[in-house]
Amino acid sequence: MDGGVEMVAEKLLTWADGRRRCRWCNPQNPLYIAYHDEEWGVPCHDDQRLFEMLILEGFQAGLSWECVLNKREGFREAFDGFDASVIACYSDEKLEELRRDPRIIRNRLKIKAARTNARVFLAIREEWGSFDAYLWHWTKGQVIYEWNQTRSPLSDQISSDLKKRGMTFVGTTIIYAYLQAVGVIFSHEDGCWKCVQDDSGSTAVP
Repeated sequence: MDGGVEMVAEKLLTWADGRRRCRWCNPQNPLYIAYHDEEWGVPCHDDQRLFEMLILEGFQAGLSWECVLNKREGFREAFDGFDASVIACYSDEKLEELRRDPRIIRNRLKIKAARTNARVFLAIREEWGSFDAYLWHWTKGQVIYEWNQTRSPLSDQISSDLKKRGMTFVGTTIIYAYLQAVGVIFSHEDGCWKCVQDDSGSTAVP
């Protein structure tokens, strides 16, 4: 099989480095592998990255995450390092400039949403002291462990609240994916090396 992987125990694949990873991870894409191993599902409390992921998840709507991930560095360059205070002040002319930028996904509504959401993000940070405090209060700081879902009552609640505050491209499925990405929800598959194997060989979560 391509990518240096082979089928093991009817479950996940064992890759050339001896690790098993979630089925969605593309063994041909080093960026995707690094994202799976180092970022996805790791609890994040850094406002800068929380904002970055919120914007990127919005751009994913209707597309694959891999497509967005492949353009991530281009997004960082085009969107001033995902500095919410800068993006919130973008002029209409700047938004039009971004529509012509081949480094990003050039969707007019999504580009406009980045400015809108930056403004709401800053308002939330002002209200709560940090976006981190706002986001994690929904679970009282606890990680939720669940699998095979694309939405949940939690994502419904957060999505609804963000929409009321004025954000766009924050539907419940987008927010669910966001919560998985920033570690509020842990969804690494059974057998993935990101889960912990106990002495009996059963998979446990960290």
